[in-house]
Amino acid sequence: MPHDVSLISTIAVGFGLALILGFAAARLRMPPLVGYLMAGIVIGPGTPGFVADMQLASQLAEIGVMLLMFGVGLHFSVADLLAVRRIAIPGAIVQIAVAVAMGAGVAHWWGWAPGGALVFGLCLSVASTVVLLKALESRGLLETANGRIAVGWLVVEDLVMVLVLVLLPVFASLLQAGSGSSAGSATATNLWPTVAWTLTKVGAFIATMLVIGRRVFPRMLWWVASTGTRELFTLCVVAAAVGVAFGAAKLFDVSFALGAFFAGMMMRESEFSHRAADESLPLRDAFAVLFFVSVGMLFDPAVLWQSPGKLAATVAIILVGKTLAAMALVLLLRYPLNTAITVGASLAQIGEFSFILAGLGVALNLLPKEGQDLILAGALLSIALNAALFAATGPVLAWAQAHSELARRLAQRDDPLAQLPGHVDLSRVQDLVVLVGPAGEGSVGALVAQQLRAAQVPCIVADENRETVEALRREHVPAVAGDLMDPATLIQAHIARASALLITVPDSLLIRHLIGIARELNPEVRILVHGATEDEAHLLREQLGVDVMLPEQELARSMGHQAIGWLRPQGHPPGQGGGGH
Repeated sequence: MPHDVSLISTIAVGFGLALILGFAAARLRMPPLVGYLMAGIVIGPGTPGFVADMQLASQLAEIGVMLLMFGVGLHFSVADLLAVRRIAIPGAIVQIAVAVAMGAGVAHWWGWAPGGALVFGLCLSVASTVVLLKALESRGLLETANGRIAVGWLVVEDLVMVLVLVLLPVFASLLQAGSGSSAGSATATNLWPTVAWTLTKVGAFIATMLVIGRRVFPRMLWWVASTGTRELFTLCVVAAAVGVAFGAAKLFDVSFALGAFFAGMMMRESEFSHRAADESLPLRDAFAVLFFVSVGMLFDPAVLWQSPGKLAATVAIILVGKTLAAMALVLLLRYPLNTAITVGASLAQIGEFSFILAGLGVALNLLPKEGQDLILAGALLSIALNAALFAATGPVLAWAQAHSELARRLAQRDDPLAQLPGHVDLSRVQDLVVLVGPAGEGSVGALVAQQLRAAQVPCIVADENRETVEALRREHVPAVAGDLMDPATLIQAHIARASALLITVPDSLLIRHLIGIARELNPEVRILVHGATEDEAHLLREQLGVDVMLPEQELARSMGHQAIGWLRPQGHPPGQGGGGH
């Protein structure tokens, strides 16, 4: 047996403690990520007892960063972002600016240099995508309109932080010069050529990935998948993630994070992207745990009693300042109060990008070690409290509406998209169909709406996505936007005079809720559901008397009809032609 087993001991102790403390955090109804960070603190140099190898842990953390960013890219959808672009893009950018101003302002008041204050503010401005996705998923909000807005908002924040990671090393010398550092005193004149050269290399890398990568990676996945070897497929995915990240750093001088992010984006172009995500998930999760453990090892617990005032200010910016700023922005963009509260709660924490940026700031001699400790402590507390904050959103909204006229008005915004346009006259319409569910381009709802219009059947679409509703109205399709859980949305869609209700949402609870509202307002309406599972379909048919179309069965039926049409054209019985050409 070799005597030097520091790698094995670091991984074994890190995983073991992360399992125990992650389980304890989960039992306390906190994200397991809190336990992983605590495990790092326990085996770090700031606490007594076993101390893991910091250099090995930092390299394992780099792999964790690569796979984390690869996962972000693998799930990044330009279409999903564009669907909520009118709120997510301006909202995220302004919210980042506000959070940076708050963080940098407080750090400047503490006497920090401008460079450190700026990095500190940037670290506080970006929330954790991992924490947000887990929180939304556990509450069934991921596929709702509010959930999509929150995820889109976080995607914009992530993209901004990727750009910051690229540009911060370039601007570090100027920031040091502004701080009076002798190392950066003569760099201002050379800054813009350096920035231009850096952006040129980044542009070359992005162009290479978009022109070559999006063709090579999907084809490579197809070749490997055709072998039928599962471990080879998983190896291909991981090798692509780590290999592109390393190659991007060596050839184009960009960060591992950016390289891995684009590797994930290119993998998403493949028809095997879902399989790639599923089969690489265990390894991504394992190294993500090591990443959070290594981050915890950097934390010095002494900051808790040496700088309690600074820690309180940091946590207040994360939990209160960012939340209120995001809520105000959402309300200014004329979204209802429940959307504002959901987005505000989503942003009331910081995570993986904050850790990466803080580590880079310390490495560039911009951020003091105290700043990194404050960020880690703020992340621990905000992530631990985020679950409770999410759980309180419902009661807070109900209490506000019960005690405040302003809250009631904000919850029921005077939104022109929530009502049919004035030129739509339904007084003489017969056989009206109400279509409820996503109706964006390429969706089942959009295809159904096209069929109804082609048959000149009057149809009203009810969708949670405002951009989709606006696009439908430009095509002269009557549509209303609103929360599908709110009976007012179906009322505005004139469900009371409808002959049929078509539901294309994938949420079983929402389907039952919509059926209940429709039957209460119009007992005679015929209901057809698309998107339920086979078990749910049986219950809907037997208990509620609802017609259900199962996507798999309809697809199989269509394929069968197509094949029969090829082999046995109408009027040609078997054996008399139709299949020999």
